[in-house]
Amino acid sequence: MKRREFISLVGGAATWPLGVRAQQPQRLRVVGVVTGFSDAEMRRPMMAFREKLHALGWSEGSNVRIDLRTTDGDYKRMAEEARTLITETVDVIVTTGTPGLVGVRQHTQTVPVVFALVADPIRQGLIDSLARPGGHATGFTNFEFPIGGKWLELLWETYPHIDHVTLLANPSNPIAIPFSQFIEAAGRTVALDVSTALVRNAAEIEAEIGAAAQRPGGAIIVLPDGLAAVHSALIIGLVSRHRLLALYPFRLFTDKGGLMSYGLDIPELLYPNSSDRWRSTSIAFLRARNRQNCPSKHQTSLSWSSI
Repeated sequence: MKRREFISLVGGAATWPLGVRAQQPQRLRVVGVVTGFSDAEMRRPMMAFREKLHALGWSEGSNVRIDLRTTDGDYKRMAEEARTLITETVDVIVTTGTPGLVGVRQHTQTVPVVFALVADPIRQGLIDSLARPGGHATGFTNFEFPIGGKWLELLWETYPHIDHVTLLANPSNPIAIPFSQFIEAAGRTVALDVSTALVRNAAEIEAEIGAAAQRPGGAIIVLPDGLAAVHSALIIGLVSRHRLLALYPFRLFTDKGGLMSYGLDIPELLYPNSSDRWRSTSIAFLRARNRQNCPSKHQTSLSWSSI
């Protein structure tokens, strides 16, 4: 797709007078959305996303079609869904998380991509810099790996007598190992034992939380991941049953009864309500001569939430 067409889809319509825009003959544009979250977790973000598109002059069924592919934390399927979307010729792909961006990049280096919830993309080699990402992808980052030290600090301030922290991580997510390494290193600086429990499904989640409960003075940090979000109710229930202290990366966990979180509210993936970042990104697209000049944005409005 030509650069001008991409700009028009993402935000260019907002700059045209309404009368002129109504006269433009437009083909139906296709926005593919591929995510590791479930249908239930994406309901609110997609509602907000559609509302924002509508405000910019893009009405679903009229001049745009949104093709949503949710994968319930199955990252292999996520890559397959990305391939299917590309085969079906979408105009732009919106994806969430590092696995989503990696999955899309496996199958195209040309289709424009807007990403959200990608942790530390510079360290991961996914973009060159925030100011000049390079390639065909730009979007919103959420965490940098050193934030793991802040998560440990919050646990320590809540309960200074913790002796051990278990990190719940999905090995299928590329961020699992670097995130774990940063947090384990932060633990060593304060003589706090930190270990990583790799989980791929509900059974492994249950087993590892049960094992963590066998150690006195234990706590859990759930690393940001679609699988964890899909099984959030299970995780919260197990943590409560075993009377463990736990910190979560998204507010959706505390909304469901988890003790505390430090991170993003999930609807901010596609519609940052507390700011105008999405509109700012659209303006950046309009002013850039090519995709390499469209800056990525670091999401700084992290929030502390507790029940």
